Amino acid sequence: MLVSPVLGAEPHRGAEDLAGYLAVGGYAPLTVRDRLLDRIAAVGLRGRGGAGFPAAVKIRAVLDAPGRPVVVANGEEGEPGSVKDRWLLRHRPHLILDGLRLAAAMTGAERGFVYLSDTRAEQAVRHALAERPTHVPVGVVRTDHTYVAGEETAVVRRIEGGPALPTAKPPRPYEAGIGGAPTLVANVETLARIAVMRACPDAAVAVAGAHLVTVSGSGDSAAVLAEVPAGTHLKVLADLCGHGRAEAVLLGGLSGGLHGAGWTDLLLDHDHARAAGGTLGCGALHFLHPEDCPVAVAAGAAAHLAAQSARQCGVCVSGTGALAGTLTAVARGEADDAAADRLRRWSRQLPGRGACGLLDAAARIAATLLAHFPGRVDAHRDATCAACADPALLDARRFTVPVP
Repeated sequence: MLVSPVLGAEPHRGAEDLAGYLAVGGYAPLTVRDRLLDRIAAVGLRGRGGAGFPAAVKIRAVLDAPGRPVVVANGEEGEPGSVKDRWLLRHRPHLILDGLRLAAAMTGAERGFVYLSDTRAEQAVRHALAERPTHVPVGVVRTDHTYVAGEETAVVRRIEGGPALPTAKPPRPYEAGIGGAPTLVANVETLARIAVMRACPDAAVAVAGAHLVTVSGSGDSAAVLAEVPAGTHLKVLADLCGHGRAEAVLLGGLSGGLHGAGWTDLLLDHDHARAAGGTLGCGALHFLHPEDCPVAVAAGAAAHLAAQSARQCGVCVSGTGALAGTLTAVARGEADDAAADRLRRWSRQLPGRGACGLLDAAARIAATLLAHFPGRVDAHRDATCAACADPALLDARRFTVPVP
């Protein structure tokens, strides 16, 4: 079931060096610019940063915009339960740089950046650049690790010397990004898949459909970073990763919502997740076992999002705060009778009103909790449960997993 074109044949080894990457077809010359771009479009590769936007559409928008483009490898993953981007930068930096090279060739970019927050990732990228300088100048920009730092306008703002905070849109980076130039901000896994597709064109369909996922949950099972093909059922993945007892899943990090009955039938792709009322996001999956309380999970997730707000949009500050406060009151058995109605109303009214997706994520947490677990919410009306009685279980840091 598991395939590893991006993780590599031996993912548990240390960082791949230049000789190892050249041995698997890396840095092959790109002779016809449009051929690779057409292949990306034909196989339907989607971005892996969270939104799942078609990669070819984004690349063409930058290519068609006036001015000399800039390309950025975005390796700042703000989701606490995701480790894929940091792993790729630490272990396969040449794969990322190759993808950035190809993106520059397809768009005609004259310079590029690698954007990250992880110390070991930065060391690996700088070492790889020293081993093989790229055809276009590539800078490495470090940022602080926050939930919103990887949003594409925050990336542009930080590279230009400002804070890593989102800006109002339009313009979007493909229209006017770094220095006013059209800018492609691409997730590092997206670039990795482009590089693998260039080296292994016959496997392009499989490479485009596969996803890197970070699997975590309660119990003694360690977090797992896996690469899974398109069409994989979440139940199969849960069984393989030691979460066969799970009764629910928090999908897409903190952005995809809670899913109870029927989660075992979900397929691991953006369309099925969206049809189920959620989102695959960055591919972080947190499984809830029978002893876990979805109310506590929702309260902890909303509290984390409220704390990570950029505090630039009044509606986000007040909205995430209200959602987090009400969910915490529900978890503690302190909510009034109208709490569920307020959560339901806010979850409908708040999405789309912030400068980034953080407010949407908080609203989806509340909406999916009410949709999938109404009985558990009602049961907390007058008293808390054993899981919620432990203050640590309301802390979203339990979703944070170490990079393997």
